[in-house]
Amino acid sequence: MSDTFEAVIGLEIHAQLLTATKIFCGCSTAFGAPPNAHACPVCVGLPGALPVLNRRAVDLAVTAALALGCEVQERSVFARKNYFYPDLPKGYQISQFELPLALGGGLQMPASVGGRFVKLTRIHMEEDAGKSLHEGFADSDRKTYLDYNRSGVPLVEIVSEPDMRSAEEAALFFETLRQILVWLGVNDGNMDEGSLRCDANVSVRRPGDPKLGTKTEVKNVNSFRYLEKAIEFEIGRHIDVLDHGGRIVQETRLFDAAQGKTYSMRSKEEAHDYRYFPEPDLPPLMVDAARRDRIKAALPELPEARRRRLIAEYGIPEYDAALLTQTRGVADYFEQTARSCGNAKAASNWVMGEVLRNMKERAVAIEAVPITPAALAGLITIVEQGTISSTVAKDVFARMYDTGRAAAEIVAADGLAQISDTSSLEPIVQRVLAAHPDVVAEIKAGKDRKFQFLVGQVMKETRGKGDPKLVTDLMRAALGT
Repeated sequence: MSDTFEAVIGLEIHAQLLTATKIFCGCSTAFGAPPNAHACPVCVGLPGALPVLNRRAVDLAVTAALALGCEVQERSVFARKNYFYPDLPKGYQISQFELPLALGGGLQMPASVGGRFVKLTRIHMEEDAGKSLHEGFADSDRKTYLDYNRSGVPLVEIVSEPDMRSAEEAALFFETLRQILVWLGVNDGNMDEGSLRCDANVSVRRPGDPKLGTKTEVKNVNSFRYLEKAIEFEIGRHIDVLDHGGRIVQETRLFDAAQGKTYSMRSKEEAHDYRYFPEPDLPPLMVDAARRDRIKAALPELPEARRRRLIAEYGIPEYDAALLTQTRGVADYFEQTARSCGNAKAASNWVMGEVLRNMKERAVAIEAVPITPAALAGLITIVEQGTISSTVAKDVFARMYDTGRAAAEIVAADGLAQISDTSSLEPIVQRVLAAHPDVVAEIKAGKDRKFQFLVGQVMKETRGKGDPKLVTDLMRAALGT
């Protein structure tokens, strides 16, 4: 970025609340149903259909607000936001404007991206619109199809102050916010399905200038990488226009991931006239102190606090703690395993290794892993006791995953116990030495790098069950090295 300009970035994040039904009716919020399968007179705004507020949606919105340090208002008001768009069946969206659910709050960013506390302006509740379908039909060149399954899905809009100064910082803010929302069970974090979307407001100004530059809004970016690329492109575009004596036009733009560029969608005036007025069919939303206190008391330990505690309590490295707290379920799984086996580092290694690898390969969440923390602790214990080697342990883990059997049961039934007696291993060592006289000669001539080859041959013959330390000692004794 040019030294003569600094970027000013604010984000507006729309997060779908993790409810079974919509915000003002009993229609399902499940993704993937046929078009208009989840729609009713309330969803499509038929005359006489009245909205009824989903209490669970309010609790989730308050949960998010309290976790982000916001001040939840005792009284907030739903309003009609009037505008015309085909996927908005009522001709207005029920949202909140002058009196939102929550004010203030924010997130502390790490030193790597400037260490700023990025403030939030507000969090408000609203309903989602439907979806216009422009492709995939025989007459798509002449018609637009409408799917109202998303119409009425409950959202919170989380609006930041223009406190961010780089694309990297903005992307990390979005990523951190997503982790917290998923951790709380407020949102499922599925950006591919539209559960979490981000609009970025971008402008540039001379360093030290208190006045903000003209901003452009990049709409509906649904990945951290694309958000960073879109903002980087916009910053560069603004600077290039200004450096060449041009003027930034306030507008809404879309990001083309294939080209790595934004393009104009529509011009945007200084202020839209949405003709907000209080929703006459909904009373003010009252969230009293007792309800706020109850929700606050139920808040879990948040990711950053959990990371710090894992490092202090279990003595694991910062890298491990960061990886183990990517989701709340994984953090819980690690802690239960560590407590059961008494070896936190071993528990950390197994969870970060085989557990996470299997989750990724099988595309499952931690809750779907069939090996319980207690069962994994049992595997770790028999490895520490020397019953099986770490190599065999990975095979045992795979069998536990596929069969649900305990580690000790598999080892006993399948004859996988480690061979740790000299009388069993010495003949194998002698056979390996006799089979590789050329390697033995090289080692005795001082080329010790071939030693591990011979150890590996013994381990191969014992199918990984030989005690590696004993095999090494016996081999060195036999070679006289």
